[in-house]
Amino acid sequence: MIEVQTKDHHLICILEGVLDATTPLEVSVDQLRNKKVQLVGRNIESWNTDFVVTLFNVLQGVPKEHITYSQIPQGMEQLLRLAFQSPYKEQEVTQPKLPFLERVGDAGLCFCRCVKKGCLFIHACLVSWGRQLVGKAVYRRKDFWMVLADCGPKSILIVSLISFMVGLILAFVGALQLKTFGAQIYVASLVTIGMTRIMGAIMTGVIMAGRTGASYAATIGTMQVNEELDALQTMGISRTDFLVLPRMNALLLSMPILILLADFLGILGGCFVCVLFWEVPLSEYIRYTINSFHITHFLVGVFHGVVFGLIIALCGCYFGVHCGRNADSVGAATTNAVVYSIVWMIVMTGILTVICSWIGI
Repeated sequence: MIEVQTKDHHLICILEGVLDATTPLEVSVDQLRNKKVQLVGRNIESWNTDFVVTLFNVLQGVPKEHITYSQIPQGMEQLLRLAFQSPYKEQEVTQPKLPFLERVGDAGLCFCRCVKKGCLFIHACLVSWGRQLVGKAVYRRKDFWMVLADCGPKSILIVSLISFMVGLILAFVGALQLKTFGAQIYVASLVTIGMTRIMGAIMTGVIMAGRTGASYAATIGTMQVNEELDALQTMGISRTDFLVLPRMNALLLSMPILILLADFLGILGGCFVCVLFWEVPLSEYIRYTINSFHITHFLVGVFHGVVFGLIIALCGCYFGVHCGRNADSVGAATTNAVVYSIVWMIVMTGILTVICSWIGI
């Protein structure tokens, strides 16, 4: 039960007996206005959190400085003090709107800082490669084999499936147009040149960016959150040697092999369409495929793949190393690694295409 007494500017609530949600507490707003509340415990047999909630709802209009406790059970007092604490609110900091020229200048400075940071990271990777050539790079060989297994054999299934479907679609779309001229037999040449020269490398690069590049960023970003990168730096171990170098080596080694597989599966997908849907003889498809295959196209595709592998490794490791210290930063680093990898692959595809056109390849 609760006994309420009023004395001068004080409202004394005497709590005794069994205190639960059914315990009546009849206090009006007028009684609490401009009053200091004193909670006094007397022979309390038992209490529960339902009573604490009821008491808080009645007294929540009273400032916490006006509430005192006397002989209240320790647990109840702690709950009440915690309940009457002011809720934490982040102060919203409003940034003043800068003039247009200042905003342009800030954007330019931010861009320059990002370019500088990226160039320093690439320089550190090149230095690590130099140390590797002279046998001074510090990383565990088993880490390299583990990363190679992840971005190589474990990627074969998805690369094979996507490449087969791309070759199938390329053949089907090309045959629809060539059939108008009765030249659907040239679909074999179309698929062979398209897959070996560029499509196999691009599709493999996109798959590896979403699979392996994101994995690199998430793994290294999580290490940043757990302060493992700081531990490596404290022990005097180069983060670039220990984390970035094995991942770059693994991708540079696995990309040409995956592109070779993608080219073969793409040509096989085109054969599937031509033989089953367009009634092209298998022997003719194979003959036109062999006649259209040039080692130059294949080497151009492999070189694209090596460049794409380097881009994926650099983007994934860069955003992982420069990740923030919370879980949201790991997600942002993973997203940025995939997006920037694909963007830079498209940019480099355009650049390499122009260069190959200039030199007549």
